[in-house]
Amino acid sequence: MEGDAQISHPAMLIGDPARAAMLMAMLGGRSLPASDLAAIAGVKPSTASEHLARLTSAGLVTATRSGRHRYFTLSGPDTANAIEALSAIAPRHTVQSLAQSKSAAQLGFARSCYDHLAGAAALAIADRLIHDEAIAPLENGANGTVAATGHPIFTALEMDVEPVVASRRPLVRGCLDWTQRRPHLAGALGARLFTSILEHGWAERARTGRGIRFTALGRSELRRLGVVLDDESSPAAR
Repeated sequence: MEGDAQISHPAMLIGDPARAAMLMAMLGGRSLPASDLAAIAGVKPSTASEHLARLTSAGLVTATRSGRHRYFTLSGPDTANAIEALSAIAPRHTVQSLAQSKSAAQLGFARSCYDHLAGAAALAIADRLIHDEAIAPLENGANGTVAATGHPIFTALEMDVEPVVASRRPLVRGCLDWTQRRPHLAGALGARLFTSILEHGWAERARTGRGIRFTALGRSELRRLGVVLDDESSPAAR
């Protein structure tokens, strides 16, 4: 028998500004070397190694070795969901330059949230699936259901949903979107949908950071399927 969760332990780890910056960078779903994470957090490599050791020991981060380098990533979707949820109640950095403004606009439109898509584009796709009754309305932090595995979006992306349905991971989960203030599609289906969008060339990752840019092909295909990405003012649209 176990008692209440000791939330102060992960909160203490996440609460350090340098560690928080590293975790936010890893929320993009990429494995990053310690040198990149040190630069992102603005600390010395030796200090970054100490922070990463604590995060790894606590189970928030996992490390893999490739040659002489170690790469770090979030330990799994539960950690990613916790960090994204904290983002929804956290104060925002003040935008002080045009570059920061463009970056903020791109993140608000489309970004990676660990292994699934987030931002206004993610909500537009989820809204289409909900409208067509392919999935049930999403609730923050709650598991959902799939009613139609043959939706045209799944078909256009050549998604075989049946193996996803058989996954041990929750099939559909509502993940609170910190820029849009309502849940986007996460879970096994959300992860597979995002992977398929990238594989089919409908979108591509930014060279750095979490931003996602939809291609002309992706916009055209989504428009044909009833999803209009209304972001002409966003740098992601250019």
